[in-house]
Amino acid sequence: MNAIDTTTDLAISMRGVTKIFGDNPQAALELLRSGKSKSEVQAETNHVVGLDNVSLDIARGQIFVVMGLSGSGKSTLIRHVNRLIDPTAGEIFVEGGDVLKMSLPELRTYRRNTVAMVFQKFGLLPHRSVIDNVAYGLEVKGVAKAERLERAAKWIETVGLSGYENSRPRQLSGGQQQRVGLARALALDTDIILMDEAFSALDPLIRSGMQDQLMELQKSLGKTILFITHDFDEALKIADRIAVLKDGAVQQEGKPEDIVLKPANDHIEEFVREVNKARAIHVRSIMERGEFEPCEFTVPETARCEDVLPYFAEHQWVGVVDETGHQIGRVTAKRVIKALARYTPGANEG
Repeated sequence: MNAIDTTTDLAISMRGVTKIFGDNPQAALELLRSGKSKSEVQAETNHVVGLDNVSLDIARGQIFVVMGLSGSGKSTLIRHVNRLIDPTAGEIFVEGGDVLKMSLPELRTYRRNTVAMVFQKFGLLPHRSVIDNVAYGLEVKGVAKAERLERAAKWIETVGLSGYENSRPRQLSGGQQQRVGLARALALDTDIILMDEAFSALDPLIRSGMQDQLMELQKSLGKTILFITHDFDEALKIADRIAVLKDGAVQQEGKPEDIVLKPANDHIEEFVREVNKARAIHVRSIMERGEFEPCEFTVPETARCEDVLPYFAEHQWVGVVDETGHQIGRVTAKRVIKALARYTPGANEG
């Protein structure tokens, strides 16, 4: 297998990553490579295929969502990035470093300084206060007490929990506990944050609020976020790019609107059948491209049409800017309304 070009602007690169659980994974791997399916390999060897030849490139600063049904391999994939699980085959590079070749000391440094993780079950220490939970990772890194408490307090305020610094996790709601988990990850100031079904245990209203907060934080922080979910609506709301897994294999990877509007196979088509496709339409898909007179008001090209619509109460059109802030086109109310009408369930197409 050719080595990955680590000079590219990628945060995470995975090439041919395969994971087989069992006593003799190499024998099962040969069957898999010969064309046997996951179920056939399991029937013949009693081994479980967790990941099947997964290759992904995740650019710096993206919210990259991996989604699929239960058992599709989502959580197995994310645990390869911080090497909680070693692959049976394949390559994993993070920020240009070969994760699989790291020694144990290098791996500990990597986990403390490069990647942070937010878990579904919060993972808080029940006997510690909120501020001590948020500061815990900094304590492990050896940061002096005064500094780590100062940094922890800043992130507690950022996630909207000022006043709860001395509370215990049991005194908080589920949404508040997840905010503590997010603040703890942010306090480490790593370039990459791994989020494994981080919001799935929350009530729908609280979950939506956490999604909004994550997106708002991302605007200023520009982290690389690898986000695992089984909820397509959640993926459409927060993702810059989406990869869909089934039986450990990538079925399709691309922009949210491409997944929804151009499904690659029957599995993806079934997945998106009940999805409100209008939620996936970004202004980059419908805007007028070209040099226009600078617009008074602008939106990023990744903005969703349904979020842009209210702006037309005060503006005839809005400018569209790329990630550098350069205006690359404009969009009118007519274009937005037409796109929403075309893809909203029950609306007339055309």
